[in-house]
Amino acid sequence: MDGCEAILKLLLEAVQANSAKTVVNSNSWEIPVGVSNRHIHLSQKDLNTLFGENYQLTKIKDLSQPGQYACKETLTICGPKSAIEKVRILGPTRSKTQVEVLAGDCFKLGVVSHPRLSGDLCRTPGITLIGKNGSVQIEEGLIVAQRHIHMTPEEARRFEVSDGDIVSIKFDDLRGGIYSNVAIRATDASKLECHIDTEEANAMNINSSSKIKIIK
Repeated sequence: MDGCEAILKLLLEAVQANSAKTVVNSNSWEIPVGVSNRHIHLSQKDLNTLFGENYQLTKIKDLSQPGQYACKETLTICGPKSAIEKVRILGPTRSKTQVEVLAGDCFKLGVVSHPRLSGDLCRTPGITLIGKNGSVQIEEGLIVAQRHIHMTPEEARRFEVSDGDIVSIKFDDLRGGIYSNVAIRATDASKLECHIDTEEANAMNINSSSKIKIIK
């Protein structure tokens, strides 16, 4: 009887160990989500024009990606048809001003913009920015952000993807589904996170506590 109990105990331990391993492996493929609203990245030159010479942005909170932060300052963006007020500025400053809006914002503003990765601004629409000390008309730089996943090169190897790859992602929930055309952005300065905008998140009932998985 003691021998049977010993065998049963060993079998139970093996099953529990295998179950724990399965959970770990399953969780290791999940990617946290960051949901982005419309926002602005400014060059120092445009920041000076909008707020005053040598102006420094006021950080109110750090963002998930290392070195990125939300600022107290906001701007009004004006298109041919209408304007949107209190659009948040994100820091730090960049070499070129970039305005990221939602697809629905384009209808309100009266502009046509297609999904682009951050920094890919060639032949994108311009927009007028209004601050407390002045205004700036940028000739290009308005984009609808293409959904993407930040990760390190080591994490990219684990997920068997490379920087610049285009993948699909899956979200399992009552309103879940699959999004395609998701770009991989693998750099040493990245933190693992999938970035989608509020319109995309609302369509699948995704929030900042949600997890997605890559499918190919």
